[in-house]
Amino acid sequence: MASGGKLEVDVEIKSAAKKFWDNIRDSTNLFPKAFPDQYKSIEILEGDGKAAGSIRLFTYAEGSPLVKVSKERIDTVDEAKKEVSYSVIEGDLLKYYRSFKATIVVTPKGDGSLVKWMCEYEKASEDVEVPHVIKDFVVKNFLEVDELILKE
Repeated sequence: MASGGKLEVDVEIKSAAKKFWDNIRDSTNLFPKAFPDQYKSIEILEGDGKAAGSIRLFTYAEGSPLVKVSKERIDTVDEAKKEVSYSVIEGDLLKYYRSFKATIVVTPKGDGSLVKWMCEYEKASEDVEVPHVIKDFVVKNFLEVDELILKE
């Protein structure tokens, strides 16, 4: 029986919570334009790409270390709490993890924000590593979105 676990990280950013949240929620449009070196495309397959139940297909750029394609379902959205959770339902990541669910929460902190990313996973086999590479990729994206907002 393969093991599972949780991973979480807090990222302090300079952008206001609402501004950051709005940009993250628009990742379908924003990420492929702003970060073409990482995201080839993000397609909405079901729903509007923002509401719970929406399904999006992420196609990552050539440099992506672990995953080239990922189909994700948005599970819950709480606009007031600036919280969204999603599950990977198809794609390369599921070769390594039987299940992979994540949550993003954006909270005001001083003039900026605190962005929390948490994931729960179940490894496909014992020799699969804890998904630190995914966590690092997410943190990099959060910091890049923050930089983008600050340039506006």
